[in-house]
Amino acid sequence: MYYTQAEILPHLAATRSPVGRYWLHWLIRWRRWLLRYHAAGGRVAKRAFDTGGSFLLLVLMSPLFLLLGLLIKLEDGGPVFFSQTRVGRFGREFRMYKFRSMRRNAEAQLAGLLGKNEHKEGVTFKLKHDPRITRTGRWLRRFSLDELPQFFNVLKGDMSLVGPRPPTPREVALYTLGDRRRLAVKPGITCLWQISGRSTIDFSGQVKLDVQYIETAGFWVDIKVLAGTLPAVVGGKGAC
Repeated sequence: MYYTQAEILPHLAATRSPVGRYWLHWLIRWRRWLLRYHAAGGRVAKRAFDTGGSFLLLVLMSPLFLLLGLLIKLEDGGPVFFSQTRVGRFGREFRMYKFRSMRRNAEAQLAGLLGKNEHKEGVTFKLKHDPRITRTGRWLRRFSLDELPQFFNVLKGDMSLVGPRPPTPREVALYTLGDRRRLAVKPGITCLWQISGRSTIDFSGQVKLDVQYIETAGFWVDIKVLAGTLPAVVGGKGAC
């Protein structure tokens, strides 16, 4: 246990003794070192958990990957995987992978559908009956199976198992300064708002829950979110 800076500073201001002020200065420096140590230790532990968890899940789910790839290929002969530029921690861009759930020209059709966006704030896009989604893609999305290739992103270090969902550059261009708080940590495969309603939660609600996660992040918080992900996926509430 150590004192907070708010507890130390009044004593520092009231201390006239040079020796007393010397030791209080060192107490503040000690506190700052401890905070950096715990933050660094937490990042190392989270990365180890992400790497081990994603590798294990990729091995266990490899037969499912083969089955899903075959179903996607049989529907229209197009590519099995889809990659898209997303924005990660501190605005760094990376390629995020998914099983393809839309038609091959889906990106080109987006501009014509923005006027039908059900998220009225206009930052994120949701259309319940999106005509771009394939038949196979509908049930892939219903159970979030299209997200499974993102375990490769976790292994690469672009993403984490738990964290705010990675936005597109188009979305980030519409962010306010407050919205950018969600870029303070690595994006994740699952997050608080995904276990609380998924895409039924509007953008401002998503930001609120992401900031709540960032401010309380820790091992047990991640375990809680992961434990709540499977019931949310099976229930299918809020799936596009």
